[in-house]
Amino acid sequence: MAKCDITPISAFQSTNLNSKVDSFDRLSDRVLRSLGYPFVNVEIHRDTLYENISVACEMFAKFAGYTQEYLLFDSALYDTNKGIRLDQLFSLQNSDSFADQVEYKNESEDFSNYITEPETLYIATSAIDGGIFSLTPELSSPLSGGIFENQIFSETLYKSITGTWAALSANFIPSQQENFTRQGTKTTSKKEKYLNSFDYDVMDYRKVIAVQDFEEGSTTGINTLFTIEQTLAQQTYFSYAMGNYGFDLVSWYVLKDWMEMREKLLATKRSYTFDDRTQTMRMYPQPDSRGDGVRFYGVVSCYVERPIRDIIKEHWVYQYTLALTKIAVANIRGKYGNVTLFGGGSLNSTDLMTQGLAEKEKLETAIYEGSPGLGDAEPPMFFVG
Repeated sequence: MAKCDITPISAFQSTNLNSKVDSFDRLSDRVLRSLGYPFVNVEIHRDTLYENISVACEMFAKFAGYTQEYLLFDSALYDTNKGIRLDQLFSLQNSDSFADQVEYKNESEDFSNYITEPETLYIATSAIDGGIFSLTPELSSPLSGGIFENQIFSETLYKSITGTWAALSANFIPSQQENFTRQGTKTTSKKEKYLNSFDYDVMDYRKVIAVQDFEEGSTTGINTLFTIEQTLAQQTYFSYAMGNYGFDLVSWYVLKDWMEMREKLLATKRSYTFDDRTQTMRMYPQPDSRGDGVRFYGVVSCYVERPIRDIIKEHWVYQYTLALTKIAVANIRGKYGNVTLFGGGSLNSTDLMTQGLAEKEKLETAIYEGSPGLGDAEPPMFFVG
């Protein structure tokens, strides 16, 4: 960022949901300006700023940067004695389902420097053995282990693969990231494939933070109509609609509690565990553990990390980055505390260190304890008192 450059006002016209902060560079510029730059020299390297932003994004993603998603579960995808990868389950969808309108904005050639051109990526739809690449020097090393399903490839590597084996192009589908622009009014729409479950900045699928619930779909057959739950519901309805007989509402809840206890004792309802590091969910009893070939579907309710382009816009991330940067600058200035500057002045690092530590502690308390808008604790839905 040159000191004499004057940025147009349109680059600062920002809101919470339509933020101009769309990159690490833009956020680092905001932090430097908060510390007095360009009139005051800030003794910090850009890589240190980027590292502080990364720490802030990691903190926010762990405690607040997530969305609630519902994933369709297919028992045929479950790997016996291993489990199912939820990040891959999150990415499995028909290619036509994520074809969306992507807007390209460009006012004139004068604003071409504001436009971030999208990069086309390619997703492998099936696994390919690594043996076929052993005879090609430029591919034998990066693809020695072969290609696995849902693996992401850059356009350069994709062209290297298909340039040698044209038939392999059928094993890939294109996916283009959104085109982000800071300025422009003329809009032209173009049909592009954009995969919402993929984070194009970290070049990986969005990760599942936690599984909230799993609901198995009912099997087909006569039991879907003549079940205990359906019978109790009918008895409760007739008790109030046609006279005082049958089960009342209290009896219905008592029996429901008994049925839940029966599910736990007899293991009629599947329990599950989830490891967020390996993204593996295991079920007990396992699907098809009896070898009867019964296939079922279900819905997995879970929390998924937001893309980094969304997290970097959060005001907490900016505040935490600023606090870390103050601490880093104070540490650097503290090394030269005894140096006398021109005019007899000296570097004062103590005040800046105190500010940074106090702000850092306050922000961490807010995200740990879950103040409004932060934390991983959901708000209460009702009160009893």
